[in-house]
Amino acid sequence: MFQFNLVKKAQKGDEQAFLNLIHKEKEKLYRIAFTYVKNENDALDIVQETIYKAYISINKVKEPSYFPTWITRILINTALDYIKYKNKIIPIEQDTLEKIESTQKLDSSDKLNLLHAIHQMNEKYKTVLILRYYKDLSVKQISEFLECPEGTVKTNIHRAINQLKVLLKEECINE
Repeated sequence: MFQFNLVKKAQKGDEQAFLNLIHKEKEKLYRIAFTYVKNENDALDIVQETIYKAYISINKVKEPSYFPTWITRILINTALDYIKYKNKIIPIEQDTLEKIESTQKLDSSDKLNLLHAIHQMNEKYKTVLILRYYKDLSVKQISEFLECPEGTVKTNIHRAINQLKVLLKEECINE
């Protein structure tokens, strides 16, 4: 109910309500952006651009309870646009990597291997993994978010995990 009221207030022009909504989502947004671009400054730029886009189009949120999903979709589209525009690959630095929160307790080399493997994946697989395991969305929520059938989401998650296993196994062998 609290979020519903904040979204409604933000839609009426209450800047503090909008800031409160963003405050709740900012860390998740940053982690997702960083997963796409592997650079702290670029991730911050993407988050900033996302917040701006959300601010100017807050009235487009039809269901206030979907605000987190709505702003995440803006972020992913902004990150993909940024990648296409920049068309660059940035190596991950160890000190930047340590700032990323992981849902599992992994040592630094495991984090590096996992992020490197995710970075190599096709965008559709990367996106479903991020939504499923970083945002903890259900298959149904991902399906609605990406506007595709649940079966497609399940298939993409399964293929992404299998591709991740192969990539991680190759990295372990190459060490």
